[in-house]
Amino acid sequence: MSSRAKHMGRKPMDEPMAIRRADVGDAASIARHRAAMFRDMGELSSNDFEVLRQASEDWLAPRLASGEYLGWLVEQSGVVVAGGGVLLREMWPVPGCCRAGRWAHVGNVYTERSHRRRGLARFVMEAILQWCKSNAIDHVTLAASAEGRPLYEFLGFEADGMAMKLSHPSVSAHGIREARAW
Repeated sequence: MSSRAKHMGRKPMDEPMAIRRADVGDAASIARHRAAMFRDMGELSSNDFEVLRQASEDWLAPRLASGEYLGWLVEQSGVVVAGGGVLLREMWPVPGCCRAGRWAHVGNVYTERSHRRRGLARFVMEAILQWCKSNAIDHVTLAASAEGRPLYEFLGFEADGMAMKLSHPSVSAHGIREARAW
């Protein structure tokens, strides 16, 4: 197997895989991966899958259109098998970057179960990080699952011990937890 084939996550008899940037027409695929990611982590019941998938699609489509969210998708035979993306934002000055900086928060890194352990998440992350480098992104953040943590550490991410989260869950009419408005 060539080093390129290995890098692209192929095994000798598999169809070739290609990575591409997502566009607004990919919102449904990214949303499906997002819901599947939370389901596979044990954070989302099968009953709530479709509610989160639809809410995510509705949220992603305008952000893909505006460029606030950028996605990368890996396809095999025209089928999306892995992907990930970044939500771009401007943040205030912080130590080490004493100007308003450009930040990218990585999310939705997901590989279909039948395509795991082939390096596809790494392939997606390398594309994301190369884009961030080429576009002068000052800080890249993410929230890591236990399964994803070794990859992110390999790529140079470090836990900073500073992030915290405050949620006020309530139950919607659909039975899914939502953040309560203050």
